Amino acid sequence: QVRLRESGGGLVQAGGSLRLSCAASGRTFNNLTMGWFRRQAPGKEIEFVSAITWGGQTATNVDAVAGRFSISRDNAKNTVDLLMNSLEPEDTGIYYCAADARDFAGMYSGAPQHWGQGTQVTVSS
Repeated sequence: QVRLRESGGGLVQAGGSLRLSCAASGRTFNNLTMGWFRRQAPGKEIEFVSAITWGGQTATNVDAVAGRFSISRDNAKNTVDLLMNSLEPEDTGIYYCAADARDFAGMYSGAPQHWGQGTQVTVSS
C-alpha cells in the first residue's frame, strides 16, 4: 500500500507561484509513476495535470496548464513536487497527488492506483 501526503497548498494572488509537494511512504517508491490531478470545483470532474515516471519522463496536460506548471521528483526522498507559476483564478481547486505502477497508463485513465487526500489551492484575482 502506498500512502501519499500532499503539502504546500494555500492562498495566492493571481500571477503568483506555489510549490506543492507529495511525500510517499508505505512501499518502495521504485518504478512508481507519480502525478498530480485537480478538481477545480465541487461536482466537476477530476482533471489530470502532470505526471513523472521513475526515470524522469514527464507528461503534462498542456491545455490546462500551458507550460506554467512543472513536475519533478526526488527518488532518494520519495517526493514529487509540482511547481505552479503564473497562477490564474481558474487554477483554484483541490490538488491530488497520485501514484501508479503502470507508467502513464494509470494517469491517463484518470484512475491511478493510489491517491492522496488532496490540498487546497486558492488563487485570488
